Amino acid sequence: MTHASEAHRWADQLDDLIARIAPRFSRIEPRRRARAYLQGLLSPLERKNGWHQAEAAGDANPDGVQDFLARMHWDADAMRDDLQPFVVEHLSDPDAVLVLDETGFLKKGDMSAGVKRQYSGTGGHIENCQIGVFLAYASRHGHALIDRALYLPETWAFDAARRAEAGVPESVTFTTKPKLGQAMLKRAFAAGVPCTWVVGDSLYGADHQTRRLIEVHGRGYVLAVTSAQRHVLKPVEDWLEDVPARGWKRLSAGDGAKGPRLYDWAYLPYRTPPVPGWKTGLLIRRRKGRPHQFTFYLTRSPEETSLASLVRIAGQRWRIESCFEEAKGETGLDEYEVRAWTSWHRHITLSMLAHAYLTVVRQHAIGGRSSRRAGRGVVAAQRAGGAAAALALGVGTTAFG
Repeated sequence: MTHASEAHRWADQLDDLIARIAPRFSRIEPRRRARAYLQGLLSPLERKNGWHQAEAAGDANPDGVQDFLARMHWDADAMRDDLQPFVVEHLSDPDAVLVLDETGFLKKGDMSAGVKRQYSGTGGHIENCQIGVFLAYASRHGHALIDRALYLPETWAFDAARRAEAGVPESVTFTTKPKLGQAMLKRAFAAGVPCTWVVGDSLYGADHQTRRLIEVHGRGYVLAVTSAQRHVLKPVEDWLEDVPARGWKRLSAGDGAKGPRLYDWAYLPYRTPPVPGWKTGLLIRRRKGRPHQFTFYLTRSPEETSLASLVRIAGQRWRIESCFEEAKGETGLDEYEVRAWTSWHRHITLSMLAHAYLTVVRQHAIGGRSSRRAGRGVVAAQRAGGAAAALALGVGTTAFG
């Protein structure tokens, strides 16, 4: 297929995506703004902020872009609900994994909704930032973000003046990150998103309600916990004495930038109220060459699940980090210049849509290729990123009339 025909096919796929969200806008102007905004996010702009978006759209100033994000009438949550079936349609796999995690957005000042000095896993330390909690869908076909929520710290939740200034709705109350994650899981389960597993870091693994929610909905989990996490009456680090000397097995948690991510792993079953067909246990990871560094996971899995399979599922948590890296680097996830609650959710949702579109383009570019042609598939996927430039030049403009 020629580059030109590929670009037109990719543009047609963007038209299909935009047609999905078109009913969310009652007037032609916001519909056109939505297309232009998505094209700007997909284009090779130096930055994806208001000024650059405006220039790409042919505007003299960013007023139109800001109006679209802040004042025009449309529902970002409804658009999020359009994103999930788009991702499922193209990446669906019954053995897929839902991944919970959060990422930080560095900010200056104290006016942006939810901003404060707080711990950010992105930077690994306390910094002035907003924190977004996200849910990703990861399958053998690819990965994409499918849900999001801006975390509102207690200092914000109970400050009426700051809330009003940032446009935080009265219905929004202080909600912990695990509860935000639970709401996302409930939406995914209710929508019938096909998956078998849920993974997440220790913030979510330590939360009993999160684990119970996953169990009630018949999914398995591999959730990280800290060494101090108490389970079955003792800290999980004390379970190390129960691992036999030959109980460790070297396995890969998946391929990284430098090849297979090899660690030593052990698994210890533990008793819970029996559920036919399911087993629970503690999965322990030990770093090669660092025999005193351990990571612990509480697990629930089908009875026939092997240790190698549990290790592979544990390794899927890094897929959401890839989503963050890709969305920040390619579709401007963190390049917004908005302060209001509503504007944040609108920009983030559109960036997620753009990232999901690129994921689908890449999946189609390498789809159907055997492992012997994997190298050509990678080249095709990289070339697929060039679709953004074609789209920025206006290839495919039919969806909004």
